[in-house]
Amino acid sequence: MKKFIETIKNIYKIEDLRARILYTLGILLIYRLGSKVVLPGVNPNMLAELKEKTSSGVLGILDMFSGGAFSSASIFALGIMPYISASIVIQLLTIAVPYFQRLQREGESGRRKINQITRYLTVIILIIQAPTYLTQIPEAARVLPGIFFTLSSIIILTTGTIFVMWLGERITDKGIGNGISLIIMIGIIARFPFAFMGEFYARMEKSGGGLVAFLVEIVFLFLVFVVSILLVQGTRRIPVQYAKRIVGNKQYGGVRQYIPLKVNAAGVMPIIFAQAIMFLPLSFARYGGEGVTGIIGVFANFTGFWYNFIFAMMIVAFTYFYTAITINPQRMAEDIRKNGGFIPGVKPGKKTMEFFDSILSRITLPGSIFLALVAILPAFARLAGVTQGFAQFYGGTSLLILVGVVLDTLQQIESHLLMRHYDGLMKSGRVKGRAGSAASM
Repeated sequence: MKKFIETIKNIYKIEDLRARILYTLGILLIYRLGSKVVLPGVNPNMLAELKEKTSSGVLGILDMFSGGAFSSASIFALGIMPYISASIVIQLLTIAVPYFQRLQREGESGRRKINQITRYLTVIILIIQAPTYLTQIPEAARVLPGIFFTLSSIIILTTGTIFVMWLGERITDKGIGNGISLIIMIGIIARFPFAFMGEFYARMEKSGGGLVAFLVEIVFLFLVFVVSILLVQGTRRIPVQYAKRIVGNKQYGGVRQYIPLKVNAAGVMPIIFAQAIMFLPLSFARYGGEGVTGIIGVFANFTGFWYNFIFAMMIVAFTYFYTAITINPQRMAEDIRKNGGFIPGVKPGKKTMEFFDSILSRITLPGSIFLALVAILPAFARLAGVTQGFAQFYGGTSLLILVGVVLDTLQQIESHLLMRHYDGLMKSGRVKGRAGSAASM
């Protein structure tokens, strides 16, 4: 506790860091206030039907991502997910389309063009999703006439998401942490107190199991939280001799050397990507309106086998994809060669690149499978009788994003402290965050 208070004092002493943290908190406050602003022409007292729809199923997850804005018919109801969906499409195009590959190689100017294209695609997705969202608002809650209400609401919902994007960019540029990640995280945190109290009251009922059952759930949640920290952090470096064992090379020297690779190099990005994809069919099908069947019905049932199987497979695939764009074995081999280094028993150049590629392939598989298992834990928690809202914090998207974003933000604060020769947030002086942001779009 003493060290924590001392760290707070150190943060306050650094004017730039203090300003960045206050700026970030101010932006997040604006976002939360905006989430409470209801669309013009909607009576907030008549939204009981919409709140009922978003109390369970995939719509409940979507409402959690928006911090309750979805069920409140807020101007920020569509949240940041359309931007994430657009980012996924653009990142996939950078692999398959030569034009985007060329932009990626152009450095800062290319990055600005890609960001601009991502924004345009986000607007297109919003124009498609906004009308489908409006169909979920009960007729009794609409005060304004039909066509005028529809057109004005589409414009407001589109503008609302664009404004949220801008807020995220302001945090990234002038605040602390990754803005988009923090906006997602603050929406999840906003739902936790309600989920916690809802689960407590449910357990206190006659058939709920009582206080003992609730305490068992809390202990299990704590264990999942610890596992999530370990999973998000991954391993910071791999001894060369262990790496050679992984790729089947039994002949290695006794010198203890390390390779800067992580079992979970992708962090929580695969879960965010996979969850955004899982939302798309539902959002284009009137957000699970009446009579939803077939493939859309599968995507609407988050406790079903096929939903979780597809979700898990997507996480595994995106883990490989994001690891591939994050870590380049060829560049690593070239950097080692340029600096006059080498790996004992491995030839420089192509052989070194193949060596790194083999290690990545072998260590990414167990990491991706474990990430997928933790991601689908909420479905098992729900089947075990945990309420919908509280079940989402048993691993899944919620807890892993919370852990990842908090660790990354602490790592940035740590860097500011260490640059000015202050003690860090941990006794070791290092917070083991991930290299890169949790949601670097």
